[in-house]
Amino acid sequence: MAVRLPRPHRDDVRIALGGLLGGLLLWAIGLGPRESADGLVLWPQRWVVMVPLAVTAGCELMRRTRPGAAVLIGTAALAADTLTRGSVVTVVMFTDLMYAAVLYGTPASARRLPWVTGLLTVIGGVVPAALWRTPQGLLVGVGVGVVALAPASTGWVVRNHREAAEAARLRAEQTALLAETDRTQAVVAERARMARELHDLVANHLSAIAIHSTAALSIDDPETSRHALTVIRENSVEGLAEMRRLIGVLRDSGDEHPPAAAPTLDGLEALAEAARGNGLEVTLDARHDKVPTPVELAAYRIVQESLTNALKHAAPGPVTVTLARGAPPGPPRHSDDDGALEVRVTSPYGHRGGPRAPGSGAGLIGMRERAALLGGTFAAGPEGAVWTVRATLPLGDGEGEPA
Repeated sequence: MAVRLPRPHRDDVRIALGGLLGGLLLWAIGLGPRESADGLVLWPQRWVVMVPLAVTAGCELMRRTRPGAAVLIGTAALAADTLTRGSVVTVVMFTDLMYAAVLYGTPASARRLPWVTGLLTVIGGVVPAALWRTPQGLLVGVGVGVVALAPASTGWVVRNHREAAEAARLRAEQTALLAETDRTQAVVAERARMARELHDLVANHLSAIAIHSTAALSIDDPETSRHALTVIRENSVEGLAEMRRLIGVLRDSGDEHPPAAAPTLDGLEALAEAARGNGLEVTLDARHDKVPTPVELAAYRIVQESLTNALKHAAPGPVTVTLARGAPPGPPRHSDDDGALEVRVTSPYGHRGGPRAPGSGAGLIGMRERAALLGGTFAAGPEGAVWTVRATLPLGDGEGEPA
C-alpha cells in the first residue's frame, strides 16, 4: 500500500520557491562564493551548483512535516555544495532547515541538535588550527557555528518560548475549567440547601393546614371547625413569617430591617408546642450545652421534619424527641474531639390506611443530607411498634458547613 506523504505547509512552499528562484538568479548573474575552480572544487562546471540548490529547496518542503529527514538530506546537499563553485542560497536554506529541525522536530532531536552542532563547531575550529598550525584554521569552526550552531540554538530558544506559552495557556484553561466547576458545584450545593430549607419551612405548616382543613370539611361540628380554622390560621401566619425570613436571607440587601436569625435549639419547645396544637402528643427531652450554629440548625430542622412526618404518617400515640451529647460516629479524629449531638425522634408505627397529608419523600432525603454535610450519620425506619429517626451530628470545632 502506498504511503501518502503529508502536504507541505503553504509557507514552506513559498520558502522553497523563493530559495530556488533566488539561487537561479545568483547563478544566472554568475555570483558565487568561489569564483575560481581551486583545488578543493571537484566539479567546476557552473550548472552542477544547481543540484545541491534544488535538493535543498526540496528539503524546505519537509521542514515542518519531516524535519529530521529534511536536515539529514540538507546536510548531504550542503556537503556536495562545498565541492562545487557553491551557492550562498544553498547555505542560507540549510540554516533554515537546521532551525526548523529543532523547532518542529521531536523533543529528543531538539535537545540533541544544539549539543551536536556545538561539538562540531569546536572540532571544526580546533582540528584545522592544529593541523594547519595557523589561527586561520579557526575560521572553519566559525563557519560551522554560523551555519549550524546559531540556527539550532535559535530554534531551541524559540521552541522553549512556545512551549512555555502553550503551558501557560493550558494552565489558564485548566484554571478557568476548575473555576467553572467550582461555580457549578457551589450553585448545585446552594440549590440543594435552599430546597431543604423550603421543604422544611413549607411542609410542616402546610401539612397541618391540610390535615385540619380536612377535619373542618368532614366533621359537621362548629366547635371542631372553629378549632381547625384557628390552627390553620396559626400555621399560615407562622409559615408566612418563615418564608419572609428566608426571602430576606436570599435578598440580603442591607435593608434597615434585617431578616430574623435562623432557628435555634431554644425554639424546640415552641416547635413541640405547635405540634401539640396540631394534635400530636409530643414529649421533649433536650439535654445539651451550646453547640455550633450549623449543628444547631441541622438538629432543629431534623426535629421539625420528624414532627411533620409524625403528623402525616404516625399512628395515635406519644411522640418523643430526645437530644443529648454523645460520642462522634466512627473512630476519633483527634484527642480533643468535642463529641456529637444525638437526635432521636420516635413515633407510633402502625397501619393507618394512608397518610393524613400527601408527601413527596424529600423529607428523609433532606435530613440525610443535613447529617452528611456535617460528617454525621442518619437512619430512619421502624423498630418494632415505633418509627425511629436517629441522627448523630459531630460537634467538631464549629466551623462546619451550615446545613
